Amino acid sequence: MSFPRSSRLWWRDAVTYQIYIRSFADGNGDGKGDIQGIRSRLKYLKNLGIDAIWITPWYPSPQKDHGYDVADYLDIEPDYGTLSEAELMINEAHQLGIKVIIDIVPNHSSDQHKWFIQAVNSDPGSKARDRYIFRDGRGNYGEIPPNNWHSVFGGSAWQRIIEKDGRPGQWYLHLFAVEQPDFNWDNQEVHEYFEKVLRFWLDRGVDGFRIDVAHGMVKAPGLPDIEENLSSEMLAARRLPFWDQDGVHEIYRNWRRILNSYPGDRMAVAEAWVSPASRIALYLRPDELANSFNFDFLTSIWDIQDLKRNIDLSLQAIQSVGAPASWVFNNHDVVRSVDRFALGLRPGVGETTFDRHGDVSKLNLEIGIRRARSGALLMLALPGGAYIYQGEELALPEVRDIPEDRLEDPRWFLSEKTDKGRDGCRVPLPWSANESGSFGFSINEKLGKENSWLPQPNWWGNYSAENQEHDPNSTLNLYRKALEIRKTEIGLGDGELEWFNMSDQVLAFKRPGNFACIVNFGEAFKIPNGEVLIASTSIEDGILPEDGALWMRLA
Repeated sequence: MSFPRSSRLWWRDAVTYQIYIRSFADGNGDGKGDIQGIRSRLKYLKNLGIDAIWITPWYPSPQKDHGYDVADYLDIEPDYGTLSEAELMINEAHQLGIKVIIDIVPNHSSDQHKWFIQAVNSDPGSKARDRYIFRDGRGNYGEIPPNNWHSVFGGSAWQRIIEKDGRPGQWYLHLFAVEQPDFNWDNQEVHEYFEKVLRFWLDRGVDGFRIDVAHGMVKAPGLPDIEENLSSEMLAARRLPFWDQDGVHEIYRNWRRILNSYPGDRMAVAEAWVSPASRIALYLRPDELANSFNFDFLTSIWDIQDLKRNIDLSLQAIQSVGAPASWVFNNHDVVRSVDRFALGLRPGVGETTFDRHGDVSKLNLEIGIRRARSGALLMLALPGGAYIYQGEELALPEVRDIPEDRLEDPRWFLSEKTDKGRDGCRVPLPWSANESGSFGFSINEKLGKENSWLPQPNWWGNYSAENQEHDPNSTLNLYRKALEIRKTEIGLGDGELEWFNMSDQVLAFKRPGNFACIVNFGEAFKIPNGEVLIASTSIEDGILPEDGALWMRLA
């Protein structure tokens, strides 16, 4: 049964736009995105038609993992602005009807966080060390790591420190970069600290939190070894002693109580790389989190059976807990969908270079863009909410020719320069076609495309928002029109879905109000009678071509 959107909590239907702050817009001319840049583009986002923005970590950080190594959870990174600018931006977004979600990183901090500095300068067994996961090494001299866990970024998940007396001492756990020590969530002080962090930002008006590595905070008792053939990649097909432990759920019950104590339906969304989808439902019980990213859907390839199976599994998993589904094809950790859909890649975290980037000789961007446009209509018609990654609305492809001496992703270095990592989907956005500057990314017109924090390719302006603004057939205007229809169409957003059969190569479903979404994975075919509301490609004589999609009102 469907209820009017006005009677539902905002996050059950919301389309949220992910801002990778370093690459969105540079408002002070230093080549890095910032809060002033976000403020300058809020009207663009309003015109796009999104409901909320999610901003990647904006806290003070040494930037070893571009903000996901947090040195202070209660302030703003100076490169990005000030706390007062952040408060101003939140208010301006609210005035435009845009909700604000910020990233919180509770699994690990930076090694420059004051707590970790205290831990390294304290004795084994001290209160300061107990905030993190320190252990003695194995072997006669403690020279062997405490267990065989691997870092997601490559190599051992353990780093040995030099004690105050100058001798090698204990090891600390870092499931990610060496500079990202894991918190010890068996320590009550850690719980209290993050509850303070939540309240700090809720008091400043944020509407929700995206929880980084939401399945990773609690580790199995005793930190047991894993089987040698298992890796530490984020999307594990089975439970590992550092992923998806039952103890995380009590944390989220406490956080839910804090969120509920504030007005305005505050929420939290989990980055929980767990599979199958039935395990996601545990995070979405009524007394836990509002939403979770759908990584089974994100890792789908452009294949009708794969997509339909993952949609069905996702919808079935959440029925028992009454949570809304969420859909996402892109984020700052995976190859952009234009490339993935063209190459048939199934993304994850921790892939080899070949698996991540595919056989580039087979890359056909025309096919990739066509499929990405169809994928957008598919995603935005499904029940629940959706997440758009910056530049997705421009059909940006992956940037594959970043010079090796400019790569910044820690995966590049920890893989001994065999995996180029995630920088290709993080290149600063092209706002204008002006090749002499940074394609409108920076207010500093003298900066140049090669001097942004990641260099922009010469062809970047072809995909710019400026180039697409007045082209009625552009991907930008496809998204604008689709989001406009989504807001007015009574059957879209949260609610029911009913599949109907057209052919083995056509994915088709109905939503309330005689609305239908049709995606063609095979040969061109005649569409049913009715009114076409929007199409990803031109429809001539009622024929939907291969890799095309449309929304229509059935007769």
